[in-house]
Amino acid sequence: MQSVATRIICDREEEIDRFKPEEYWSLDVLLEKASKERFTAHFHGRNGKKTDLKEEAEVSRILESLQGAAFSVTKVKKGTKKRTPAAPFITSTLQQDASRKFGFSTQKTMMVAQQLYEGVEIEGEGAVGLITYMRTDSVRISDDALAEARRYIEETYGSTYMPKEPRKFKTKSAAQDAHEAIRPSYVDRTPDSLAGSLEPDQRKLYGLIWERFLASQMEQAIYDTLSIEIDAASAVIPDSGDADILNFRASGSKLVFRGFMALYVEGLEEGEEDKDKDQAMPALTAGEALKCTKLLPEQHFTQPPARYTEATLVKAMEELGIGRPSTYSPTIGTIVNRGYVDRERRTLSPTELGKIVNHLMCENFADIVNVNFTADMEHRLDTVEEGSIAWRDLLQEFYTPFKEAVRSAEKTIVKVALPVEESNEICELCGKNMVIKTGRFGKFLACPGFPACKNTKPFVEDSGVKCPMCGARVLHRKTKRNRKYLGCEKYPACTFLTWDQPAGKDCPKCGNFLTAKTKGGVTDLKCSNAACDYVEAGEHKEGEEKPKRATRKKSVSSDASAE
Repeated sequence: MQSVATRIICDREEEIDRFKPEEYWSLDVLLEKASKERFTAHFHGRNGKKTDLKEEAEVSRILESLQGAAFSVTKVKKGTKKRTPAAPFITSTLQQDASRKFGFSTQKTMMVAQQLYEGVEIEGEGAVGLITYMRTDSVRISDDALAEARRYIEETYGSTYMPKEPRKFKTKSAAQDAHEAIRPSYVDRTPDSLAGSLEPDQRKLYGLIWERFLASQMEQAIYDTLSIEIDAASAVIPDSGDADILNFRASGSKLVFRGFMALYVEGLEEGEEDKDKDQAMPALTAGEALKCTKLLPEQHFTQPPARYTEATLVKAMEELGIGRPSTYSPTIGTIVNRGYVDRERRTLSPTELGKIVNHLMCENFADIVNVNFTADMEHRLDTVEEGSIAWRDLLQEFYTPFKEAVRSAEKTIVKVALPVEESNEICELCGKNMVIKTGRFGKFLACPGFPACKNTKPFVEDSGVKCPMCGARVLHRKTKRNRKYLGCEKYPACTFLTWDQPAGKDCPKCGNFLTAKTKGGVTDLKCSNAACDYVEAGEHKEGEEKPKRATRKKSVSSDASAE
């Protein structure tokens, strides 16, 4: 599993390296009703056929043809959309949601869940187990737990939030179904009632499990939806003289009944959009004339696939049938601890060592370092448990060709040395430039004259900015839990420290570097000098969502009207 997990991460890195961005454009129009209410519509196509905008020249022709065009509503479609709650947690989904919402690693999630399962000291009661067993692949819930959940929902939220029948979820066919889903042992023990007995991380994870379980038994959320089709008529295509009709679309939704969302909503990956987010739309009728107040063309470039996070890697392994609830966390922990994979700001990327090991494994054990092999082996081991296959026969079938593959690899594999990266640090014992090496605890500096010179130093990375307190270098450092921060190289003589990263700009007030902090898609800048109060607040336009792709505004003037 560790080899396959490493390969999945390496394959994704190769995809990213091979990726070539492609240009495409979007075209929005800001439309206005007679009542001065405004909304945005998106270009869909021409003459009823969808059209993709790939080049600036094509967009420029459309912009020209829209000058003086009359916009009108051609179709209004109202509807209702329902959103069903997710199943109660299994091991993989708990790890994924804890990662998305709290930034927990899979190891941390399982450690805290173990504490909640084994028991937490409750004042006046002693140790109490607060959740059911946390290593499970089943979404099954006992009848007693369902009854308790329905009672609590009706008493707390009212009968409108409770379905007529208990909601039951289907467990995947490959699941072992040995344990129930992860749920609170006692529904009446709310997260608030246990606030004084739980550590902060325990409180977060217990609250997540409690909310997800109860939400799974609540009514669906209901949205009113509105879809609008708009035509820009009487447009003329430049250089042709032909009349053309350009089609635009707009849609909106409004949450009219929160249902389970009154208690819990699934977390999103960074950059992922909530497809059910409310979008306000004015009331419109077919045939209604609209005024175009602005044209908004934007150039985009497709982006490479994102690196795996622990959450998305667990999801991928689960979908491929690799591993069991008890193996996701130790598998990821092992490949990180052995230096095959780097964990940086929640993303996973292969190290140079990981790439070399993966290449050797794929070259010599292609049939084994294969997701299909691993998933098939998992399935065949299940059949051994069921008694369909004798375990000796299965092992013999695997071991005979594996033994030959090992013998062949021993003859062909040569010793591979990791590339040596030279640093600017000078060894004070022998005067040589020290090199960067990787050990069990990460990177360090070593003298290339080893074993004659055994000098080593901790590896530090210069951030490129100066300390606002003493003017020395500011270095990238890590805590014992691998959290990054900036600290002065003269510590402990100088105590400058910040969790925020350099913004690449200097403070216009005092000249020290600015730091950047992003929250909710908005980046605020502030001066690194504690004595300076300079702050640049990031803008967040109403209704604006965090972009998924790199964009730039079209440089040409794009104002237009129907006049």
